[in-house]
Amino acid sequence: MKKIISKIIGQLKQDDNFPDWWKSEEISIPFFDNERLTITFMDFKPEHDKTFIEEADQALTNFLELKTDDRNSISELAYKNCMDFLEAVEYDEVDQPLRQINNKKEIWNFIHPSEIYVTRRPYKDQDIYVFVACECDWEEEHGLQLVFRRGKKLTRISDQDGHLTEADAYDKPDEEDELLSKF
Repeated sequence: MKKIISKIIGQLKQDDNFPDWWKSEEISIPFFDNERLTITFMDFKPEHDKTFIEEADQALTNFLELKTDDRNSISELAYKNCMDFLEAVEYDEVDQPLRQINNKKEIWNFIHPSEIYVTRRPYKDQDIYVFVACECDWEEEHGLQLVFRRGKKLTRISDQDGHLTEADAYDKPDEEDELLSKF
């Protein structure tokens, strides 16, 4: 089994099923009140991307500096994602606790992070993005993802659809992607 070393999160081991995935041990994540999650470097072939680890380490440094206050500052976006979903589906009594949220920061009680991925956007800016895969109580099938460009700033919140940006998901220019264009 191959291993790589990150100066920020230590040793990552090559995944048995995906040779371009490298998984860490669980790391304490300040953004989620120090919940421990694994971090996976995704789509990384060391022989083809010589700067990936250094850029990923910088993005992780940025991301690990984000705290609960930073999470709370994006509560409106997480809450909007939830409400948009609930408006689009048939009424279900099970969703009543979500509909009764008074303080938008309460939305985090219904979001459960499962893993963090670090990857390079394959085209356009080819920057490093940190995305957090989450389960959420309103979208059980597709969950929720929080995507941070360079680990600094949220540039996408959506269901887990495999796209790092709205621009990529809807094939539009980066400048028409509301969150990405504010980076």
